[in-house]
Amino acid sequence: MTKSINNGILLESGTNELEIILFELGDETFAINVLKTREIITPIPITSIPKAPDYVEGVIHLRGEIIPVVKLSDIVNKEDSINPEQDHFIIAELNQIKIAFRVHKVKRINRISWEQIEKPSELATGNQPYATGLIKLHDDTLAVFLDIEKIVVEINPELGGNVDSIKALGPRERTMKKIILAEDSGVLRALLKDTLEKSGYDNVTVFQNGKEAWEYLEVLAKDQTVDPEEIVQLVLTDIEMPQMDGHHLTHRIKQNNRLKGIPVIIFSSLITDDLYHKGEKVGASAQVSKPQLVDLVKEIDKYIL
Repeated sequence: MTKSINNGILLESGTNELEIILFELGDETFAINVLKTREIITPIPITSIPKAPDYVEGVIHLRGEIIPVVKLSDIVNKEDSINPEQDHFIIAELNQIKIAFRVHKVKRINRISWEQIEKPSELATGNQPYATGLIKLHDDTLAVFLDIEKIVVEINPELGGNVDSIKALGPRERTMKKIILAEDSGVLRALLKDTLEKSGYDNVTVFQNGKEAWEYLEVLAKDQTVDPEEIVQLVLTDIEMPQMDGHHLTHRIKQNNRLKGIPVIIFSSLITDDLYHKGEKVGASAQVSKPQLVDLVKEIDKYIL
């Protein structure tokens, strides 16, 4: 069985909604963003590769592409499938690479709001370090929203970006012009802050999601004694974030008369040809695909004089 995921019919930009694929590993339900998937297939022959990590089963040949197969149950500490011949491969694409994730059962696609995704506490997620959020669905199912990006970066650290690449830009002047950064991954927040500081941008205020960034900006917009554009010179945001995604954050900024002049750059693994138009529609000034840190800094340079 092959099921294509038609991203062309997905949601309008800026609605703060997303569609998720629910699947099972053992007795637990997990979720992945539809935007990060290309298709779902039943298992096909796997070619083993020498010296691969235990969780990499090998590679498959799919329509002319060689795609690694990751046994997701090993990553999230679940038992192997009882009936592996009935498993499914979810073909995911991010950071411009494809990976097949073996899962035990694909349940359905659900449309939800980012507000339904709660940032998990360590106590709530137990031994799931790859949980980016917890989703309570209308039937009271609790699903773990997986940080697929973190999994991919741990498999291949080069896909996470390297702050040393900024050295290629040469000596940088220091500036105190303010950048607002919205990014839910603690690892990426630290990497981006370090990157920006090494690029000369010393005044960076970080937020864990779009909602927190918006609450800060909204206060500025309501304060008639200040000009928000003199306080904040640029907003840098991810797309996937609990509570409020980057598209919705951008939409709100651009719909606000006192904030709309602030440049917004989207930095995400979801900047594909198919999805670029979504950022354009909400008014993003620029969009850069992770992990292109040098390209990101060059774009920021264009908007911060």
